[in-house]
Amino acid sequence: MRPLEYVKHEKIRLKDHPQFNEAWLRDRIVEDPAILGLGEVEVRDVEHRQPGAGRLDLLLWQPESGKRYEVEIQLGATDESHIIRCLEYWDIERKRYPQYDHCAVLAAEEITSRFLNVVGLFNGFIPLVAIQLSAIRVGDNVTLHCTKVLDERVLGLEEEEVAGPPVDRAYWEDRGSKSSVALVDECLTVLRGVADGLDLKYNRYYIGLTEHGQPNNFVLFRPKKNWVGVEARLGDADPWSQRLEAAGVEVLPGGRGQGWLHFNLRREDLEQNSELLRELFAAAYGRQED
Repeated sequence: MRPLEYVKHEKIRLKDHPQFNEAWLRDRIVEDPAILGLGEVEVRDVEHRQPGAGRLDLLLWQPESGKRYEVEIQLGATDESHIIRCLEYWDIERKRYPQYDHCAVLAAEEITSRFLNVVGLFNGFIPLVAIQLSAIRVGDNVTLHCTKVLDERVLGLEEEEVAGPPVDRAYWEDRGSKSSVALVDECLTVLRGVADGLDLKYNRYYIGLTEHGQPNNFVLFRPKKNWVGVEARLGDADPWSQRLEAAGVEVLPGGRGQGWLHFNLRREDLEQNSELLRELFAAAYGRQED
């Protein structure tokens, strides 16, 4: 085998180059979206139209989990308008399609320390990734190198990790409805058929579970007006997804990559499928003991 030889490279500033522009950079990412370092992602849309707010450069997604990435690209250094536009597009998408997990991605040739500090303030509250793009010339060829300078911070599920004043049942009755919180009560009755030491814990972003007073969030509830969003940690969620769908329960794509099953539960779903739900809750409870 011929030994490798050292070749000197030259960094190219795309913003000032007559041959390259933002469309060229976007097209290279479309050809190989894995270059961004976001994992096994695919292109969902290019120049994605936003109602009343322009166009999102790239909408990427992970087919396995359904997670979506709202990507904004900028040549040169990032600035205030780039950050605001990126967060605005992320917010629009998550509100339009709340059944998916969403992450804002800000990609620029240069992310200064000042703006890195600014976007860092959002991290942990807004799922946000900042990527610095570098174009490198080697001989007559050019390549792209991406560095993730700010990664998404995944918040834990324990109430101690969530800032803010404590919440109670009334908080969720106002955020969802009294009928949807009552549906969570009925789910607790089913859960107590699995383990009698379980109780509800009202947190700011979800209703979790305790077992004998200690957090045990193998199932989470998010009451809405007319239904309850349920998340169950199952490991292999696909068999349960198929069973729920066959029973007419609305299954959502988010969370599969982390072993969670997301579905929307209505009162008629619980009435018609209480045994199926008991089996699902039992499987989730057994999983957390593994």
